[in-house]
Amino acid sequence: MSEIAAPSPPMMTDVAYYPGCSLHGTSREFDESLRAVAAELGVGLTEIADWNCCGASSGHTTDHLLGVALPARNLALAEAQGFDTVLAPCAACYNRLSAARLAITTEDGLAERIPDIIGRTFANSVTVHNAVELLRGAAATIEEKVAVTTAPNPLGGVKLAAYYGCLLVRPFEVCGYDDPEQPTSMDEVITACGADNVDWDMKVECCGGAFSVSRTASVLRLGRAIIENARSHGAEAIIVACPLCHSNLDLRQKAMAQRGEDPMPILFVTQMVGLALGLAPVDLGMSRHFVDTAPFMARLVQRAADSVAAEKLAKQEAAAKAAARAEKQKLAAAGASVGAGPKEGEAQ
Repeated sequence: MSEIAAPSPPMMTDVAYYPGCSLHGTSREFDESLRAVAAELGVGLTEIADWNCCGASSGHTTDHLLGVALPARNLALAEAQGFDTVLAPCAACYNRLSAARLAITTEDGLAERIPDIIGRTFANSVTVHNAVELLRGAAATIEEKVAVTTAPNPLGGVKLAAYYGCLLVRPFEVCGYDDPEQPTSMDEVITACGADNVDWDMKVECCGGAFSVSRTASVLRLGRAIIENARSHGAEAIIVACPLCHSNLDLRQKAMAQRGEDPMPILFVTQMVGLALGLAPVDLGMSRHFVDTAPFMARLVQRAADSVAAEKLAKQEAAAKAAARAEKQKLAAAGASVGAGPKEGEAQ
């Protein structure tokens, strides 16, 4: 394990987009918010033509060669379409595509076999990045845009917990862009959005992953522990970049609510950035969540309005005090001038 995470690439401008199955299905809000934010940041996304499932999360556990060939075909398609960078927002897809690149590079004879298996040439020349890397690379641009927006930033001062889960930063030899135990990349994006990132204990703990159906009780237990820890550290919402993590934390709160637990909004990192940039909630898929985001959004809007009103009042009070001081100084100067009459012996 490296002690220092590899730096994020500079801001991407034109990339091959691999949405994977989730972003075309159960996590459409991730796709919608990513496209909206990318357009705002000037990042061109070209969906890979004829892409296939990458095999997550069970393909590679069934057959190693299959687990390499499925994502390798997508990389080969991107390569053939003239791209050197692939954006895979889904954490599982990102992990599988990155793992395939590593396997083809390091395993004897695999680079020679893969072209025959996938039926096309493949030089393994494209790099793979996830949505958090994209946004961290654009953090300066995000911060600049947030600063110049005319509307008050609804995320100003809001406490958010960055939840990385298992697949965004681990294993390090596959991912390598952030510390696998104490990652900070998503926290940096939160800060760029004007929000406060929460220092908490479970940012890389497992949510239960694909056991959501086969071992629901375990997923509920893990999800409850994650949400409770985030809440105990002051978080108002949890930020994720994984469709499966989002599903486990968002969907399963219905069962948690039966025990009287307050719901915790679970937002995709792209939705958070979109809100900070002033994009409309409808364009970010905010209505697609199981945990209703409307109350959270209402609180943000009211808080932003209160902040603007308080700032305006403070400016008015400061101006009034300055005017009062100026008037007092003026009167004092006038009094001093009257009191300083002609000295004895001087002409009247």
